[in-house]
Amino acid sequence: MNVRFAGPGDAAPWEAMRRQLWPEGSAGHAEEIAAFFAGRLREPVAVLVAEDGGTLIGFAELSIRNVAEGCSSGHIAYLEGWYVAPRARRLGVGRALIAAAERWGTEQGCSEFASDARIDDESSAAAHAAVGFEEVERIRCFRKAL
Repeated sequence: MNVRFAGPGDAAPWEAMRRQLWPEGSAGHAEEIAAFFAGRLREPVAVLVAEDGGTLIGFAELSIRNVAEGCSSGHIAYLEGWYVAPRARRLGVGRALIAAAERWGTEQGCSEFASDARIDDESSAAAHAAVGFEEVERIRCFRKAL
């Protein structure tokens, strides 16, 4: 297994994995990926992919934020998206992606690494805890049309 930065040739498998992670946004994934490779997308800043035998089996989308719950530094590496194909879970792929993401964050001058998960997503919370994240806050977000 190898973890590296995504390249344009990874667009189709990256999109397929994004559709698994965020099915509600499936219609816009291809456009966002094209914008990322064209340098027109603000987030993510970097994308790491894990491959095994030439097949992508996971990704981590990363950004830099100036604010994140539980953080105080003002320059925070942020895990925007993290996915490992079901057949590759519990084999160290997620851990390898996070380790590479931490190195990237350190190289960007960050001293904190943050992430989030839906409040009811216990498997994501467990995966975050397994790689060393600590839960710092639970929130509910609200919206009202005007």
